[in-house]
Amino acid sequence: MGRYTGPKVRLSRREGVKLTAKADKILAKRNYIPGQHGPSARGRKLTNYGTQLREKQKAKRFYGLLEKQFKKYYTEALRLPGNSSENLVNLLERRLDNVIYRLGLGNTREQARQLVTHGHITVNDKKVNIPSFQVKPGFSISVKKNKTNKAYWQNLSQKLTNTKHLHSWLDLDLATWSGRVINQPNLTETPLLFDPKLIIEFYSR
Repeated sequence: MGRYTGPKVRLSRREGVKLTAKADKILAKRNYIPGQHGPSARGRKLTNYGTQLREKQKAKRFYGLLEKQFKKYYTEALRLPGNSSENLVNLLERRLDNVIYRLGLGNTREQARQLVTHGHITVNDKKVNIPSFQVKPGFSISVKKNKTNKAYWQNLSQKLTNTKHLHSWLDLDLATWSGRVINQPNLTETPLLFDPKLIIEFYSR
């Protein structure tokens, strides 16, 4: 599966939002798009198309997806009953790599994705190494027992003990290194850097 491997800070500058922990200082110093003409582009008003495009790009980069992958979620969101923009966010949030990140088992989505692809994670007691796997309410997500003695998990245990879990649709039991999807993602408590309605409009042109 293809993925972006370039500097994440550059993407943060292009979208004007924090996409990585290292972006704060850079955005404070260079709050304009990268490139030769970046400084002169500050304050330039976008067309409706340009605004919709930027929201789509933000979402792709927020979840670390490429165009072909992302458009599949849009197509599926239209097929499902209900509000298409809410369906889109729901599908993205229920990716296994994102759930690992939301549970706090990965510091970033990139790290969460790596944990999945390296075989650290099971879903309903079966190993799943596909980051895009869609979890559903009632599913249990666990760290494989033969992995929990690794230094990464031992160090993370202390950190998570002192961190309050904020997402009501997920539950985490550190004693057994297992999490559970309690309900559908609560979109009111999901921090989004993009407007999903504009993304639906972009693809619906």
